[in-house]
Amino acid sequence: MKTIRLHPGRERSLLRRHPWVFDSAVAKGGGDSGETVRIESHEGKFLAWAAFSPQSRIRARAWSFDEAQRIDAAFLAAALARAIAARRRFDVRSDAVRLVHGESDGLPGLVVDCYGDTLVAQFGSAGAERWKGVVADALLSATGLARLYERSDAGARALEGLPAVTGWLRGGAAAGAAAGGEACGNDSGEACGNADGEAPPPALEIVEHDWRFTVDIATGHKTGFYLDQRDNRKRFADCVQRLRLRRVLNCFCYTGGFTVAALAGMRAADVDDGEVVSIDSSAPALDRARAHVALNGFDPARTRFVDADVNASLRRFLEDGARFDAIVLDPPKFAPTAAHAERAARAYKDINRLALQLLEPGGVLFTFSCSGGVSADLFHKIVASAGADAGVDGYIVETLEAAPDHPVTLEFPEGAYLKGLVVMRKGDIDARHGR
Repeated sequence: MKTIRLHPGRERSLLRRHPWVFDSAVAKGGGDSGETVRIESHEGKFLAWAAFSPQSRIRARAWSFDEAQRIDAAFLAAALARAIAARRRFDVRSDAVRLVHGESDGLPGLVVDCYGDTLVAQFGSAGAERWKGVVADALLSATGLARLYERSDAGARALEGLPAVTGWLRGGAAAGAAAGGEACGNDSGEACGNADGEAPPPALEIVEHDWRFTVDIATGHKTGFYLDQRDNRKRFADCVQRLRLRRVLNCFCYTGGFTVAALAGMRAADVDDGEVVSIDSSAPALDRARAHVALNGFDPARTRFVDADVNASLRRFLEDGARFDAIVLDPPKFAPTAAHAERAARAYKDINRLALQLLEPGGVLFTFSCSGGVSADLFHKIVASAGADAGVDGYIVETLEAAPDHPVTLEFPEGAYLKGLVVMRKGDIDARHGR
């Protein structure tokens, strides 16, 4: 077994069972891409078994801190089984579930989502890539499912020296006879048949809360859908219903998850004169968002979809004197690492400043950052600075995070990549809206 020896004093994070070893901490030693190596302190004390990545700044990712542990197929199968079993104890109101959330589940670089009867996996680290075949077989065995699609095309793979890979890893697109077992880790769905070599289905239909969505696992963002926002969409629907909000703006709307949530809230509140304006720069995403409105039985006349740049649109709304009762800002990742935080802060501040200016007094802003390089504390400061520049103060009604099947652990706080604030603008509140 190859050994990595650390510089003096650089073992502290591993002693706290944090799974990352950065290149600057390594005094000597190496290994092949994804190879399991022994991590030792400068004095030679065992610290962890880890997967080595010769090209990444995160030079090693820990599998285990137990010196007696063997890193083999049985170890990976047990880790996968624990992650899937945990999801049965989480409150997940959907047949689409994240089964494996990387380091938070002791499987660095591995993400697995389940959409009904189909698994979708991302192998984002050298260690996960090296064990890909073992992981694929263990996933099918643990879930009772028969098809697994690979979406290893995230930009982080390039940092690991890995090429983008997509396609069927196990099974295929055609549904067949049920093979038994439990799907998705929450006893929902059935297993399906096997059809090697077939193209991915154009869309898989899922149910989230009481809403229906379709998912493009081949080309959609992430593994096809933003499962991490599941509960935040429900909170938004409840907010629209409770406050009887009528004019909603959904920015970076993608396939319209928050649009559907807003329409559901209006329907529940018997608001029959509301409108949801949804903006995105992707025409295919907007087409799917329109389809989701129809799929859920909402009146398309209550929606307006805008294919445009969000910043330019917000400025145009201000010039036109438009105002909204609720705004959602769910932008893409502006800061993948802390090194990008300063540039990202300017981008987050700009869109939040414009949004706060567009809010009616008593209006509500749901604003998010999915950037790992922006902490919750920094994000709060950015939004506060945006309010100061806009001349707007607001109440922070709630702080938001990812759905529980995207867990954050005590040992890996970096798992809290998604953070959000619900801000209610201060001012003279319009009583006609029941606020």
